[in-house]
Amino acid sequence: MEGVLVTGTAQAGLVGECVRCLDAIDDDIVADFQELFVYDESDAGEDEASRLEGDLLDLEPLLRDAVVLALPFQPLCREDCPGLCIECGARLADDPDHQHEEAIDPRWATLQGLTEQTDDRIGRHTGPTEE
Repeated sequence: MEGVLVTGTAQAGLVGECVRCLDAIDDDIVADFQELFVYDESDAGEDEASRLEGDLLDLEPLLRDAVVLALPFQPLCREDCPGLCIECGARLADDPDHQHEEAIDPRWATLQGLTEQTDDRIGRHTGPTEE
């Protein structure tokens, strides 16, 4: 016997924001944990090993680590959350058909005029000729 093996499940409340739409999230997470607490007089175990202090166990670091590792890296209000419109910030879940007219970057607006002029010239020369 090297120590006491502690196995369990922790449940914690999760409060935050969805990374896509910024809606509030209020949920529960469940984290499983297992740790061997070695006796003080035991030579088995490293310096980083959890140790029994007399008959007491300090579960706080173990529970904290288990819960933090169980937290979602990017919490979502739902798996298929469409997020926000990148142009106006509208919530896309409220309006799935949300669209904007195609805006032309002002730096390229002059070129837009050139393509329209070219189309007009081509249109005049591609028609049937009268003779």
